[in-house]
Amino acid sequence: MSIFERYLSVWVVLCIVAGIALGKTMPEVAHFLGSLEVAHVNIPVGLLIWVMIIPMLMKIDFSTISQVRHQKAGIGITLLINWGIKPFTMAALGWFFIAYLFAPWLPADQIDSYMAGLILLGAAPCTAMVFVWSNLCKGDANFTISQVALNDLIMIFAFAPIVALLLGVSSIPVPWATLFLSVVIYIVIPLIIAQQLRARLMRRGPEAYQAALARIGPFTTLALLATLILLFAFQGEAIVEQPLIIGMLAVPIFLQGVLIAGLGYWLNLKCRVQHNVAGPSTMIGASNFFELAVAVAIVLYGFDSGAALATVVGVLIEVPVMLWLVKLVNQSRPWYEAKIRREVS
Repeated sequence: MSIFERYLSVWVVLCIVAGIALGKTMPEVAHFLGSLEVAHVNIPVGLLIWVMIIPMLMKIDFSTISQVRHQKAGIGITLLINWGIKPFTMAALGWFFIAYLFAPWLPADQIDSYMAGLILLGAAPCTAMVFVWSNLCKGDANFTISQVALNDLIMIFAFAPIVALLLGVSSIPVPWATLFLSVVIYIVIPLIIAQQLRARLMRRGPEAYQAALARIGPFTTLALLATLILLFAFQGEAIVEQPLIIGMLAVPIFLQGVLIAGLGYWLNLKCRVQHNVAGPSTMIGASNFFELAVAVAIVLYGFDSGAALATVVGVLIEVPVMLWLVKLVNQSRPWYEAKIRREVS
């Protein structure tokens, strides 16, 4: 492990600080970069995500994609968590912390709005960044793309009814442009680019392919750190002006990530799912489709609402928390695999 990878947590903290400082000292730059979006999908962040996920997508071998059918347990666990558990635990944690425990310190007229933002986060499973988390925990690339594609299909039909049920409203206006554009930008286009690169390299031989992956691998981490700077720069002013509110909103979001990741990892272990499937299965369940959550919050409650702020806090919390969870999954791999071997023998 290189010095850069060994001290990744240090670089993450420094990037967060740099992002907040950029947003506070040069708000016009942050506002300009934040305004470069289409259907609530930020273009600079989207391009950085391409750099992050293309190395992962280059590992997908469609000739072996049929093997995913042997990973039914991992797929079933992820679907159960994403659609049967996660939205409801987020609502419960939000109610306890925001509507009850922290209520005396929060603006009374925004509590319902904060709750709505948390529910929107919990009901939107991740589409793009999960490729990064899967790659970092050495996950099976074929499993990851299959699971994400299945989640996106289910999201078209299940997202609005679940959110409407938890918010107690009759209908939810789903921003279809955001949903479909995100799928095209975060899956379709980079997958095409990655597979073309893979085919070209494989024609030169496996050695050329592996050497290319080794060369472009570090760019994934660099792009991730640059994304952190941008995300925190976009909200630098809000973080400095409302640190207490942001801290309180962060508590249920953090606990949700830990709870869902722990549950997913434990279920995969109990079902004896191999680690390179259990890792991405856990990460898919714990992460969120924040572009969709932010877009719906703005449509329903307005740009300056508590719901929009809560979804943005979800964005800020997710990357550091997910990096920490990836580290835990990687560190526990020997224990996980040894336990499965003992149970099988």
